Amino acid sequence: MNLPDQTTHASTEGADSVRWDTLVPGFRDPVHDSQATFRLLLDALSRPARLFRLQLAHTLDTGGSATPVAALAALYALCDFATPVWLAAPNQTLASALRFHTGAPLAESAADAAFVWIDDASCMPQLADFALGDAESPEFSATLLIRVASLTDGPRLRCSGPGIETTQHLAPLGLPPGFWSARAELAGLFPCGIDLFLICGDTLAGVPRTTRVEEA
Repeated sequence: MNLPDQTTHASTEGADSVRWDTLVPGFRDPVHDSQATFRLLLDALSRPARLFRLQLAHTLDTGGSATPVAALAALYALCDFATPVWLAAPNQTLASALRFHTGAPLAESAADAAFVWIDDASCMPQLADFALGDAESPEFSATLLIRVASLTDGPRLRCSGPGIETTQHLAPLGLPPGFWSARAELAGLFPCGIDLFLICGDTLAGVPRTTRVEEA
């Protein structure tokens, strides 16, 4: 994962692309909330397939962005001026909020993005279309934040690998057919690959590229 500079700021660069009339508020306490969210995200990747609930969800106003609170908080914490973001579906309200609160530029294509928000997984690009990094700089790969209908009611998956003592189970609902098979095909490219956050409401699970996922 391409980690951002943890300096918190609100940017007025590119102000002409911000919709002031519908601008969504940022963190209530920008420094504390950003750092707390960032720590939770790192914990989710270091303890894969476990569910993490965002404790500050009640203080974050998603406004008219129609974005789950965990996704909005994660994007606020992860993105900055050096991390292009690609929105898989147009969302002017969310784009304005990211531009203003993080300074992050919007990527023109999936391949150009450091972070990706996928609101509807049924129409997402192929995983190989995202930035995978290269042998010398595998950290310059994409981190995908994907909205799912549930993290507990879908097909049961068995996860193993670093950060998991034996196995850990996860059951996301709403991913397209063949998603995990396509992800498994990227394993041979390691250390290149993609990291995932699966998000439902105020709860998320991290699935880094080092995690092996199989149908249970």
